[in-house]
Amino acid sequence: MSQPPPYGTTFGRARRQEAYRRLADLVRRRKPRPLLPLDEVTKRLRVFEQSYVGIRPIPVSRVVGTVSRIDDFDRDFLPKRTKIQERWRKVERSYPEGDFPPIVVYELDGSYFVVDGHHRVAIAKQLGVEHIDAEITQFRSRYRLPPGADLSRIIMDEQERRFMEESGLERARPEARIEFSRPQGYIELLEHLKIHGFHLMMERGQVLPIEQIAADWYDRVYVPTGEAIHREGLHELWPKATDADLFLWVGQRRRELFPEHDELDLEDGVRAARDAGPDPDRGKRR
Repeated sequence: MSQPPPYGTTFGRARRQEAYRRLADLVRRRKPRPLLPLDEVTKRLRVFEQSYVGIRPIPVSRVVGTVSRIDDFDRDFLPKRTKIQERWRKVERSYPEGDFPPIVVYELDGSYFVVDGHHRVAIAKQLGVEHIDAEITQFRSRYRLPPGADLSRIIMDEQERRFMEESGLERARPEARIEFSRPQGYIELLEHLKIHGFHLMMERGQVLPIEQIAADWYDRVYVPTGEAIHREGLHELWPKATDADLFLWVGQRRRELFPEHDELDLEDGVRAARDAGPDPDRGKRR
């Protein structure tokens, strides 16, 4: 192990690193990356079982979340507040060689959430310690935690799963992949699909299962619109928008431009929406 820096230096260095990180995020317009909150993650990934593992060494780099200290440290365990300095230095003084007692963590898909030992993890990172002993309780969840995921990605994935389940598309077209740049898009798209289902049942004069409605909507509306969007080059005009973003935007613009012309040719409708604008990314850059 490399010789640790003299007492009293790691907190100041860590605070400077955190300040530089915040400034860089501001200049580059990047979102901050906080520690993952355990309660949000377990709720959205639907944890259903836990088991005690025992004490084992874990990679410090795989510690990504917390039970309760989200306001004190960022994703890299850099200190966000000076008020934790006294506790930091006390821990640093007690274990100058980095030989910490075990921390307490929950483990989910190879990532770890700290119950007790946040300062030990933070100092270990500053000392370049690669592994730290931990008392581990393991969670099992219905859905996996993707490596490197932040909370916004977890929420987005959860909304996509809910849309696929509630719309019936998961069973009708399990290969379908619908991605938005904002989670609210899935709620709007589900309403769009429900309206399609209402008109389809009125047209056929019978109640239809949601899987049949989903399949009809996907095959006759969503996929053809996506193909038209690509043919008309909307992604070249708005590269930040996903296919699903543009699908909703085209539908909205068609209704605004041609409120009484539902029979408007799909290609003409996409072309008219493209020419009319506005930029569908405009709201996300405010």
